[in-house]
Parts: sequence; structure tokens; C-alpha cells
Amino acid sequence: MQNQVLTPHVYWAQRHREVYLRVELSDVQEVPCACGDHKAPIPVHVLDLLPQHPDISITENVLHFKAHGHGAKGDNVYEFHLEFLEPVKPQLTHKLTQRQVNITVQKKENHWWERLTKQEKRPLFLAPDFDRWLDESDAEMELKAKEEERINKIRMESRVPNDSFANLKRGYLFMYNLVQFLGFSWIFVNMTVRLFILGKDSFYDTFHTMADMMYFCQMLAVVEIINALLKVTRSPVIPTLIQFFGRNIILFVILGSLEEMQSKAVVFFIFYLWSTSEIFRYPFYMLACIDIEWKLLTWIRYSIWIPCYPLGCLAEAVSVIQSIPLFSETGKFSFTLPYPLNITVKFSFFLQIYLIIIFLGLFVNFRHLYKQRRRRYGPKKRKTN
Repeated sequence: MQNQVLTPHVYWAQRHREVYLRVELSDVQEVPCACGDHKAPIPVHVLDLLPQHPDISITENVLHFKAHGHGAKGDNVYEFHLEFLEPVKPQLTHKLTQRQVNITVQKKENHWWERLTKQEKRPLFLAPDFDRWLDESDAEMELKAKEEERINKIRMESRVPNDSFANLKRGYLFMYNLVQFLGFSWIFVNMTVRLFILGKDSFYDTFHTMADMMYFCQMLAVVEIINALLKVTRSPVIPTLIQFFGRNIILFVILGSLEEMQSKAVVFFIFYLWSTSEIFRYPFYMLACIDIEWKLLTWIRYSIWIPCYPLGCLAEAVSVIQSIPLFSETGKFSFTLPYPLNITVKFSFFLQIYLIIIFLGLFVNFRHLYKQRRRRYGPKKRKTN
């Protein structure tokens, strides 16, 4: 006697563009059709030799499924029909595994359905697929995350514009980032070794041992402004300018022009925090030039600024505060306005204004870095279990 036709368990989930169906059948075989006058059932040992594909189609917005496999009622022919709530595309895709059949159906219009079937009462064999289930808001977040991932990929690929000089630009950017990485690594390693050997004593001669290399690295950083202005890279101009001028005012004006400042402990913390962030930032961009990404390095690059940037700005602010009485006492960089004003403008007045600018710059750059990190590591989709 021919095997009884039964209905399998079917689980479903949706996104704005697709419907997913999971049919609980294992060892699925194609259901053979009778040919000529041969109407007799085909033995199981013959079925085992047939191709492992079910009979699935969409006709007049109704999904038809028929397959031989092992389900809740053992080895049998299982079938079901589903009329969708709204129009779908007639083409579908399916994938067989040992335990189930996965079907993907494309919606004709990209929007959320309130249910799967046209009939209001859910068929007994149909249930939500909680492994893939999302509510509408979560699905929108998933769609947005995928779109942001696609945009980020395009941005990464277009960091160096695609033109006839692309390879030359890649080589140039690779070498620049390599040189900066080596420079800041030299500073970081030497300061770390000296800290372990000399302890707190290393705080007070940091400037005299590290200043030459820091001068070199910070002067070379003007290249980043040029790259941003000429669109050689996609770096925003304003945050790049803020970081370049902020650091160089501290290095050349506050520390470089006052010998009394060069022996202060705050110099150690400024140099150490600067180099800590840069030994991860520059290799990240260096490897991006040759299309290599290390996930750990990427995470550190987008996270190390969280402690380093505020602490670095705090250390810079401390150095400015410490230098104000020294500039007032020496009168360095102060000037007198011409007659008839004859007013002496002390440089310490500008430093007080610069203190406010430091924290405004912190806000601008912190916001920029936060947006960068959120684009890469923003909220992901949340599953409902």
C-alpha cells in the first residue's frame, strides 16, 4: 500500500524583504511521478537511489511542497500548501540539510507582514521559528546594521581613491604610517623600559631623552593635514587639524620653550599617552593600505582612545596650568600694544583661553571618534528566544 501523505512541521520567520521557512524533514528525497502505465509504488530501496531534492514551487501566490523524507510519522511522503498574505516572487531558493529543508521566498514589496498566510487562522503544522525570529523593530535594526556594514566596507575600500595612481598612493600611505609607527614605538618602548628600571625618576628627564623623536613624529604629522585637504585619505580635516595643532602647541610652546617645564613629571604622562594610542592607530592604517585587517588590532584601534584621549587632554591641561605662572613671571611671548593703547598683553592670558579650547577640542574629537566606533561596533541584531 502506498505511503500515507502527511503534513510536516513547518517553522517560519520574516524580514522586510524575505520569508524563511524551515521544514522539519530529514533524509529528504524527490517524490517520483508515475510514468506511463506504471502506477505501482516505488520501493524504498529504489527511492534511496533517487536525487535528494523536494518538489517545491509557487503558483498563484501559493507555495506547494511535496517530498519524501523522515518526519514525525517516520518515512513517508509529506506535503503542504501555504497561500501567502501578500504577493511574493515566484522564484524561490531552498537548501537541504540532513535534518531539514530551508526555503527562502522573496517578497514583492519590502515591508513587514502581520502574519504569514492569507487565512487568519494559523495552520496547525505552522509555528514561529524562534531561532530566526525578530520583531519589526529588531528587523529594522538588523537591516540598518547591514546597510552600515556595506557603507563601512565601501569606505574602507575607498580610503585610497581608485585611480591610476592608486598603487603609488597605497605605497606612500603605507610608508608614512610605517615610519610613524616605528617612531612612536621607539618612544613607547624606551619610556616603558626606563620606567621599570628607574621608576619615578624616569618621570623627570623624559623630555631630554624623548623630545627629539617626538619632535620628528609631530612635525611629520603635518602630512596628515595635507592628505585630508587633498583627499588622498578620507580623514576629516577639522579633527585632524585639532589634534595636530593641539599637540604641537603643547610640545613646542609649553614644553619646548620653557626649560622649567621640561623636568616636570607631567611630560612623561603626555608622551606616554600620545604614544600608547599611536602604536595601534598607525599599524591599523598601515595594514588597511594592503587590505589586511586584524580583528584584535581593529578593536583596540577603535577602543584605546576611550581612556587615552580624555587622560591625554587632562595631562595637556595640567601642563598649561603649570606653565601659566612661568610665562607670567618671565614675560615670554607677551607683547605691548602700540600707542595710544600701550597695554601689555600677557601670553598667560591666551593660555587661559587655550584651556577652554582644549576641552572644546576634546568634545569635537571625542564625538568624532565615538561615531567611528559606533559605526563599526554599533548595536547588533537581537534574537528572540
